[in-house]
Formats: sequence, structure tokens, C-alpha cells
Amino acid sequence: MSKCKETVIQFGEGGFLRGFVDYFFQKLKEKGLFDGSVVIVQPIERGMCEQLEKQNCEYNLFLRGIDNGQVVDEHTHIDIVSRCVNPYIDNEAYLALAENPDFRFIVSNTTEAGIQFAADNQFTDAPAKSFPGKLTQILYKRYKLGLKGFIILSCELIDHNGEELKKCCMQYADLWNLGQEFKGWMESENDFCSTLVDRIVTGFPRDEHDDLCKRIGQVDNMMDTAEIFHLWVIQGDHEDELPLQKAGFHVIWTDNVDPYKKRKVRILNGAHTSMVLGARLYGLETVGECLKDEKVSALLKKCIFEEIIPTIGDTQDNRAFGAAVLERFSNPFIKHLLLSIALNSVSKFKARVLPTILEYKEEYGKLPQGLTFSLAALIAFYRTDEANDDEAVMEFMKSASVADILSKEEYWGQDLSELLSLVQEYCDLIEEKGMSAAYDVVLSR
Repeated sequence: MSKCKETVIQFGEGGFLRGFVDYFFQKLKEKGLFDGSVVIVQPIERGMCEQLEKQNCEYNLFLRGIDNGQVVDEHTHIDIVSRCVNPYIDNEAYLALAENPDFRFIVSNTTEAGIQFAADNQFTDAPAKSFPGKLTQILYKRYKLGLKGFIILSCELIDHNGEELKKCCMQYADLWNLGQEFKGWMESENDFCSTLVDRIVTGFPRDEHDDLCKRIGQVDNMMDTAEIFHLWVIQGDHEDELPLQKAGFHVIWTDNVDPYKKRKVRILNGAHTSMVLGARLYGLETVGECLKDEKVSALLKKCIFEEIIPTIGDTQDNRAFGAAVLERFSNPFIKHLLLSIALNSVSKFKARVLPTILEYKEEYGKLPQGLTFSLAALIAFYRTDEANDDEAVMEFMKSASVADILSKEEYWGQDLSELLSLVQEYCDLIEEKGMSAAYDVVLSR
């Protein structure tokens, strides 16, 4: 497929956006419903844009799973990406994106840690370090050129992601004295859409790579894999410009993402985050192994059906969603590495698991054993060399006491010292008896 006019700026080149949003744009174009291409912006200094460019920004995506009882194994060659821009190498090329009037959409997935305001970012930084800082720089240039704004689709897994991104951009506008007119333009000419994304994207298929390359007759070092299931809930309605429903996708335009997001983040993402670090310390490597292991799967079910769902609402819909999550985790085609899910676990835990722990305690007057144990497992995991997070976070977590970690309001949004007794007990148990014995204790309570 020939590259055509560039209409989408995408912050993030990781497996998720390439296996979710780029797939949608690809299929829209193939159906004659979208006339455009995607420019990827590398949001952090270390990234994969160089690797992607070596393949002319093309790659192969495999979607596999069980859909309505039928095995699905779908291959798509993705060539919707026209080029990559790395602002850390060529910031002028990045800022020049503002000059193209064809650009209409901005999509992003910079992880939960990406949407944050950092007061040390300067307008003259080339580029600003934070994602909202970079976005504000390009929005300001767009405004100064008198061009129309963007439909901004934020895919980070935080509550009200679009609103939070907008808030950060407004803070930079104030910090950098960019003026009330610019803030008014950001408000009126751009739609910062909060969204909920749901697809398990398992990324590069390390163990199957050679076989899949033979199947397609080419070597692809940026290959991506994901489950067949997908859901995209978007606050707003831009179906006229982005006809995702017309293309047959499970996309919901709504005036309120919250109920969909809460269920998904608490149950699916909360289950992932609460399970993986303890399971990795226990010696497992993949989500599939977790579901086959008696202890890990029993604790997972305890967390979902006895702790998470009772907290958010013990309804038939929520229980059905919980059961579907277990089916999706058990997908035989998916080899989802625990270490890939473990990236940035501190910020993920804060967004996905901590709210349930605190609400459960408020509701029932006691701490949920399984989810609280998962916080102890997180602390134990960060004391190993397998943690993958911001350097300062890893350095602190590796050496700080449990009490100091729990009182670190910067990480958790509040002081968690009230959890100290049980978390310390479980940390000591993991250290002294090992994960297997620790699982036994938690499951017996």
C-alpha cells in the first residue's frame, strides 16, 4: 500500500499502539474509510524508531485467540506508518509537524508515567522531557500558525486520561507564559478525548519468530502479536471523521468513559499487576503458566472474585467480565511475558490496584489479603535486578525500608503507612520462607 498524506501524529512506537490503533487505521484504509497515514513520534530518549525505520516503518501483526468458540489466527501486514520522528535527534523535524494542515488526530500511549507535569521542563528545551511538555510545544506552534487543532486520543491507562493530559498542557501554558489566547485555542479548537483501550498485546513473539517469518516469507524484527479481542471506548463522538463503528470495530463513542474504564482497569489490569510480580518471584515466566499453576491461579481468582469485584460492584456483568478475563489470560496463542507486564509497576500499581485496596478497607474494615500481598510482592520484586522503571524509582525501591516505601507520597499519591503491618508481615514472609510458602499463607486466610 502506498504511503499517502499524513493525518495522524502518534506518540509511542511500542507494541500496544502498533497492535491496536495502527491496526484500526490500517483496516479503515483498506475498507476505503480513511485517507491518511501515521507519523510516529518517539516519546522518550530510548526507543525503537530506528529499528522500525530499517523496515520502511512496515511490520506484521498476528491476532490470535478464540472468538465465539472459533479459533482465529489473523495476519495483517501493517504499512500505515509513513515515517518516524525522534525529537531527541531532530527536534526541528518534530516541531515541523505542526506546519502540516492535514494532521487531524493525535494518539498517544506513553504508559501511566507519561502523563505528568514536570515543572523543570522549559519551553526552550529541545524537546521538553515530558510528553505533555512536547505536546504543548507543538500545539503552541500550531496555534501561532493559525491552523485548526486536533482530535487527541489518549490511550494511557489512567483515569480521565484526556482531561489529565489537557490539564498538564494548560499548566505548561501557564508555566511558560504562553498567554490566555493560546489556552483558549487549546480549549476550543482541540478535543482531548479520554479513552479506554482493551486488548492484550503480547508484542514481539520471541519464541515463534522464526516460524512466523517463514510463514510470511520475510524477516520482520518489529513483528507484533495480540489477542483477537478489542474494545475502544472514546469520550466524544467523531465517527464522522473516524468511522470505526462503520468499519465494524467494537468502538463505543460515549459521554462518560468512567464505568467502562473502572471495570477494565480494576479487573483486567488490576489482575495483571497484582499477579505478575509475585508469580515472577515464584519462578514463572508467562501469564499462561500462571493460569496453569494451582497456587498462582487460585490467588488470582481470589483477588478478582473476592476482593476486586465486591469492591466495585458484585454484579452479573462484572462477574462475567471477570470470567472473560480468565479466558483471555488462558489464550493458548498468547505468550505474555511477566517481565514485559512488569514495566513501570509502581505507577501501574497506584492506578490499577491501590484504589481497590483502599476502597475495600473502607467498605469492609479490613485489608484485602490477596491484593495487599501483591504490594509486598512488588516491594520484593523491586529488590531484584529484574525491575524495569525510572532509574530513581528503582534505586529508591531497592534499598529503602518497607516503611519508607509506603510513606512515599510521591509514588502513591498519599501516605500508605496504615498498610505497614500486613505488608511488612508479607515482605518478611517472602524473604524468609520464599514465594511458595507465602502463597500458601495468603490462600489459607
